Amino acid sequence: MSDRLPVFPLSTVLFPGLVLPLHIFEERYRTMVRELVAASEETPHEFGVVTLRHGSEVAEDGDSPVPPVTATDVYDVGCTAELRHVTELPDGRFDIMTVGRRRFTVLSVEQGAEPYLTAHVRWLPDEERPSETATLLAPRVLTAFRTYLELLRPNSETLDQVPDDATVLSHLVAATAQLTLEERQLLLAMPDTASRLRAELRILNREAGLLARVRAVPVPLSDLARPSSPN
Repeated sequence: MSDRLPVFPLSTVLFPGLVLPLHIFEERYRTMVRELVAASEETPHEFGVVTLRHGSEVAEDGDSPVPPVTATDVYDVGCTAELRHVTELPDGRFDIMTVGRRRFTVLSVEQGAEPYLTAHVRWLPDEERPSETATLLAPRVLTAFRTYLELLRPNSETLDQVPDDATVLSHLVAATAQLTLEERQLLLAMPDTASRLRAELRILNREAGLLARVRAVPVPLSDLARPSSPN
């Protein structure tokens, strides 16, 4: 079984529980927002965020045509964005605040009768509660994350509020650490919290090692080159 929902291709990765503010200026996505706002209470007020592999699906000026997006242009795992606050501006544009909700696999992307893109998706299962392995991994990941943040931004404020839930922590780390688009997408697609935390522990230890090396000795930047994140 698959469901069909409106999708917004972006150059970012949305994780469940994370906030995503957006400025909606293109007319087709204004239409999408208006339809979501007008939907009944029984209908989820959410759209899918799918990550572009390259380029942008939205014209910078809102008018210039852009090539149509197909399933091969986006990563195959996305996350829905639930509308939490909508502000309509005098010129018809919208400022919206959304929160990531449900993960899904993209089966197809199409331009149907609606002006915006839609996709047939299959929902990915959510864990009712983190496994014992995830619960044991969470403190190690949090320690590694704090070390990484201190190396990244010395003397800055660290995490004030730490999530108690291992799944929430895994999504927070994935969204906050300075990772490549591919790394974020890989973490989003992980089958469970334990797998995501295990991968994050490896990534954080690697990044902390690189940061410590940069601070300790004058290493040429070319020696530490790695793909930069477009996020």
